Amino acid sequence: MKFKKRAVSLLTAFCLLAAAGVPAKAISDQDVKAPSAVVMEATTGKILYEKNPHEKRPGASITKVMTLLLVMEAIDSGKISLTDTVTASAHAASMGGSDIWLKEGETMTVDDLLKATVIMSANDAAVALAEHVAGSEDDFLRQMNEKAKALGMNDTTFKNCNGLDEDGHLTSAYDIALMSAQLIKHKKIFDYTLTWIDHVRGGKTQLVNTNKLIRTYKGITGLKTGTTGKAGSCISATAERDNVSLIAVVLGSPSTKDRFADAAQLLDYGFANWAMTAPETPSLEPVPVTNGMQNSVAPEAPAGKSILVPKGKENDVVSQVTLAETLEAPVEKGQIIGKITYKLGDETLQETDIRAKTAVSQITFFSVFRILLKYMVCF
Repeated sequence: MKFKKRAVSLLTAFCLLAAAGVPAKAISDQDVKAPSAVVMEATTGKILYEKNPHEKRPGASITKVMTLLLVMEAIDSGKISLTDTVTASAHAASMGGSDIWLKEGETMTVDDLLKATVIMSANDAAVALAEHVAGSEDDFLRQMNEKAKALGMNDTTFKNCNGLDEDGHLTSAYDIALMSAQLIKHKKIFDYTLTWIDHVRGGKTQLVNTNKLIRTYKGITGLKTGTTGKAGSCISATAERDNVSLIAVVLGSPSTKDRFADAAQLLDYGFANWAMTAPETPSLEPVPVTNGMQNSVAPEAPAGKSILVPKGKENDVVSQVTLAETLEAPVEKGQIIGKITYKLGDETLQETDIRAKTAVSQITFFSVFRILLKYMVCF
């Protein structure tokens, strides 16, 4: 009887803790079998977990995330379109590994090549897309490395556009998270990453998605798998729940089963422990202006962006307003006159500029004269 009462008591306590939003146990490096891994919140870039995040490793077909990013940018800019017809070169047709067996001179639309690249991780299709965007894979590679540098991917050097093993072709879990965050800004990519089975060549060639998580993980949105002899089994897995967008990168797993298990575990950890909250913009009083044609100016500030906080702390974010006590004319429209700081405890989460809503010109002899003249005319 005593045992039953204690069991009920423990169960009640557990339920109360769960209702209070107590975070799940933190993941240790021993829990993650892969030698290198990262969990990033995509919209803020905040790293939620890392294990050897900057260790330079082969990235296998996750390389294609950068290839796809440049292709999507080319589509958005109007440089190419989904309906463009691409003719496979001898170079594209010569790729090994995972491919769709392109033949030199064979034609395929950009849309079908994207399907093959994303769903089946086709190396030949990736090269054909690269050549269509830049004219040659070498020129496309220059764009890839320039983009990597611009994104702060300091651990990365691309030697090809598809991820086949090549000396010096290296990246890191952190860098893959960076470029994955950029790719998922192009929502069209989800049309491909969430497709389980599709076809090209008029239905003659079947494509089956290499990312098994799209059939098993709640909220999954993508993104890319990769496996080579040197790289091991790798994945960049993206998922979204309750406005929290996560990227779990796993490099060098010993098996495909392990990479999916690690990725799911890392995503679970992120969703269990973190939440997004949208802070309210505090009310702002007009700021006095000296020597101006108006005696005050209205301040304005954009609504605060969503903030990532530990789950259960959504209502603990406070705002601090720093605003000029007075301003000296002239005041320009849009002039920064203060800031709003959003904090959780002692940690600053976000800062937003407060700006002058309108311009206030300075009082001059001529401006006063015009006012007096207008006043005299009225009488």
